[in-house]
Amino acid sequence: MRTIDWQDGHIVAIDQTRLPAELAVLHIHTVDELIDAIKRLAIRGAPALGVAGALGVALAAGDPELAQRLKAARPTAVNLAWGVDRVLSRPDAMLAEALSVLEEDITINQALSRRGAEWLLNRVGSPVEVQTHCNAGALACVEWGTALGVVRALQERGALSHVYVGETRPLLQGCRLTTWELTQLGIPHTLVADAAGPSVIARGLVNAVVVGADRIAANGDVINKIGTYPLALAAHRAGIPFVVAAPESTVDAATPTGADVQIEVRDEVELTHFAGTRISAKETRALNYAFDITPADLVTVIVTQHRALERDAAVRPQHPRRAL
Repeated sequence: MRTIDWQDGHIVAIDQTRLPAELAVLHIHTVDELIDAIKRLAIRGAPALGVAGALGVALAAGDPELAQRLKAARPTAVNLAWGVDRVLSRPDAMLAEALSVLEEDITINQALSRRGAEWLLNRVGSPVEVQTHCNAGALACVEWGTALGVVRALQERGALSHVYVGETRPLLQGCRLTTWELTQLGIPHTLVADAAGPSVIARGLVNAVVVGADRIAANGDVINKIGTYPLALAAHRAGIPFVVAAPESTVDAATPTGADVQIEVRDEVELTHFAGTRISAKETRALNYAFDITPADLVTVIVTQHRALERDAAVRPQHPRRAL
């Protein structure tokens, strides 16, 4: 089934907070309900947020105040605002435009997945052993992933060996969602603690790191789930490719560098509590960054539906860096 869809005049979406224990579906009839679902990560993932923004404007019948509130629900991922603005630009055909965003997401991610798989096979050969982080699969999109889409395309070619999955604290998107998707696809995988990810790379257990992105700045800096940056550092040190798979809508030409992006800081309760019980000292405060910034010079290639932008001259010196 689709992660997010339009049905009988309202939005239907998988509640990602209930996985893997239960596959539950949300029926969203108002923008307030949609904003709540986005803020509590029932709907999450950059491409899925773009679709949610598009469908949300149709749900709000183009109300500008509601549209602005929707854009502000999660400030770091650019796709949410992109989806809102795209539908607002078509006041004469908002629902048709929103449904176009929905349908395009599938073909876009299939195209970038094939491109990413082809790039990896040309670069590291077969089989490919992948380290990934957070969830950039079908659950983060409509029905075909970005980073996990590349993994899926490799599997279809018989060129995938194994996937190592970072747990992605504090909300465990890797543990709960990515392992669930890989299980559905029959892909062999191993879950590791976030702190162990760089050691997996250093020990030579993988020959590529493949992640998604929530925003890519004009200079190529990549904003993705917290914990991505250490993997990029480890990949650079080990001399293996660090691949970012994302649609063109994630490339934000209006933002010069990663330093110009507002990084979401989430409630400290996500760190200080577990299952409603405090696990830290009462006096302890927490800094809960949701995303980090991977500098452009640590990124080997950015793969979109249209292009593969190679960047890391230290890993592949015969290909000089090219600006976005």
